[in-house]
Amino acid sequence: MLRIRRVLKEKKLLNLIARSSRTRWMSSGTEVMSFGDGSHGALGLPTSLIGHGMDAYEPTPVTGLPSDITSVSAGHYHSLAVTSRGQLWAWGRNHEVQLGRGLLSPRDTWSEPKRVEGLDQVQVTAAFASGVVSAAIGDDGSLWVWGKSKRGQLGLGKGITEASAPSKVEALEGEKIAKVSFGWGHTLAQTVDGKLFGWGYLADGRLGKMGGLVEESPLDSSMNVVKHEEITQSTVEVAERLVLEGMEKEKDMPIVWDPCSVEELKGVEVVDIACGLDHSLVLCRDGTLLSSGSNVYGQLGRANHDMGFSPVDISFPASTIASGLGHSLAICQAKTPEGKGDATSIVSWGWNQSSQLGRPGPENVPMEVEGLAGETAILVSGGRVHSIAVTSKGEVWVWGCGRNGRLGLGSSCDEAEPIMLDSLEGCEVLQAVSGFDHNLILIAQ
Repeated sequence: MLRIRRVLKEKKLLNLIARSSRTRWMSSGTEVMSFGDGSHGALGLPTSLIGHGMDAYEPTPVTGLPSDITSVSAGHYHSLAVTSRGQLWAWGRNHEVQLGRGLLSPRDTWSEPKRVEGLDQVQVTAAFASGVVSAAIGDDGSLWVWGKSKRGQLGLGKGITEASAPSKVEALEGEKIAKVSFGWGHTLAQTVDGKLFGWGYLADGRLGKMGGLVEESPLDSSMNVVKHEEITQSTVEVAERLVLEGMEKEKDMPIVWDPCSVEELKGVEVVDIACGLDHSLVLCRDGTLLSSGSNVYGQLGRANHDMGFSPVDISFPASTIASGLGHSLAICQAKTPEGKGDATSIVSWGWNQSSQLGRPGPENVPMEVEGLAGETAILVSGGRVHSIAVTSKGEVWVWGCGRNGRLGLGSSCDEAEPIMLDSLEGCEVLQAVSGFDHNLILIAQ
């Protein structure tokens, strides 16, 4: 009972912190806010106020950051922020040295935002993160990575699984990188002129038909067997055995250690990329949306089950794409009665265990999120089992799993359809991104 009272008291304190901060929003600069699961320190909130590892149920200011943050990025369990001066700040999980603080950083400081070390000579323009790796793009288009990955996600060469300090990806020398997206063990990088590179773990064709090596992941095979069985105690035991066997077999699956051009898309101009846990989305200049990788949850959005990149079965022209763990999202041009205008809609497909698609209907078929009809979405992001979007009005909408406050609505309730985050009403929201179970909001002050 005492613990319950303490938790409720801390939740009220978080709400007071969030509300009291609004009086500062009208000053110049920007501010980062966070909410959701705080167990890994990814929220960047002071432990003196909320306690170690506590969750935030409403958007709460991240203290200790400069007032000139221009963009934020959320890894699975850590966070990154870029300043207008080209500095990079990080906080959250650091077991794989993804914060760029070196090997001796005290664990009790991981939740405190601090500058990434080793980038003093790099003018950072953008940053990206996975669960175990972080990346920064310099103003010259160079790519820098750090962290640990047994699956080649660093792209630093054969057998290199760790970089405790930012290291330049030499294999991409001469290329100007515009965006990077990380899956669980694979990476895609898009250049300014629309070329696509990939590296890391390539099971299920999540990197396309790279080098002609396309194999189904043993874990996917195990999941498919279980999905078509009646769930009993015996099938649970079989599933556990198959997963263990699959994990052992995956150790021998092929890895691409250096960035390589995705050959099947040579000559195609790429304008956006997004990686889920084990699938990939690629948007082309001509409007074609391609998917590849695992399709266990229908996250590829196509009836064609060929491995490698193939078109998604979507009838709306997409402008922006995003991916959660096992679901996919796209901002598309909406159909209007007049047949013209700038209206957009969000289309979703894939895993829907916690209503992260924001709509009913077939999971494996791309369909419009009707709860956002009439809104013009400009940004969308997917977490483990929740989704978040920003509209042209600067409003933030959330849906899916509400556990640990990851929807920012003040509770742990799930939301089957999009609901506006009214605690941010009146704020000029510039960006909203999701990690696995936490979110970052960038607002103009």
